[in-house]
Amino acid sequence: MFIVLGASGHVGSATASALLEAGQPVTAVLHNPARAPEWQARGAGTATLDVRDSDALRAVFKTGRRAFLLNPPADVATDTDREEHATARSIVTALHGCGLEKVVLASTLGTQPGERCGDLNVLYDFEQALAAQLIPAAVQRAAYYFSNWDMQLAEAKAGALTTMLPADLNLPMVAPQDLGRAAARRLQEPADDQGISRVEGPERYSARDVANAFAQALSRPVELVVTPREKWVEAYRAQGFSQAAAQSYARMTAVSVDSGFEAPTSAERGQITLETYIRDLVGGQR
Repeated sequence: MFIVLGASGHVGSATASALLEAGQPVTAVLHNPARAPEWQARGAGTATLDVRDSDALRAVFKTGRRAFLLNPPADVATDTDREEHATARSIVTALHGCGLEKVVLASTLGTQPGERCGDLNVLYDFEQALAAQLIPAAVQRAAYYFSNWDMQLAEAKAGALTTMLPADLNLPMVAPQDLGRAAARRLQEPADDQGISRVEGPERYSARDVANAFAQALSRPVELVVTPREKWVEAYRAQGFSQAAAQSYARMTAVSVDSGFEAPTSAERGQITLETYIRDLVGGQR
């Protein structure tokens, strides 16, 4: 049995789907019980719980052989760094004594030690905690998700696309479906397949490329609007972020932009292009 955390989200759902397509038994771990019937209809088992409940999560892990781990995003109205560190600690605690033979963690390109830098340091700490425990662990560092643009579909339909990214900075991006397929493969590899892998899309894209992809899919102009760096915290606050979360996300954005979102010497390449992803998003297929 393969246990998949975050099966309601983009990457968790794609991972569970890829495993089912490979004929593997899956338990989809969900936070919302309303999502259970759709997975059960596809032949998966389900477990509904709060991953902050380490005992409940450990009980689910004990029913499986391998597990896909991800750290669910915290409510942006909270102190996201504090909340996400607590969630990661709970998941690692649940691994103790659970009997799994291997885990695969969804991480991100650019992880690094530090404080108040969002996913970059939260997931770095998660990676380090996994390395310190006994179950063999593989880490999949992902490029910037295409799905991060999903929430801006309505804005694009209105003729604009706002971003904090420099207009012409090429950066690694990837479709969640490609991440799910890559994670499913690593879950099925031998237990000694450990360490870090990197996954990005077939090529690198800029924010201008995203605006152009929306324009092509919508058959109308889409203007790219770049928020200057000095306005980033204010922009996050306007989206409902707490002050702590806004500062953390702004710092994460700055570090990522300034480093070029990491330039790996090698990476697994997905198959789905930005243009295909945006076309399907506009067409309601995502």
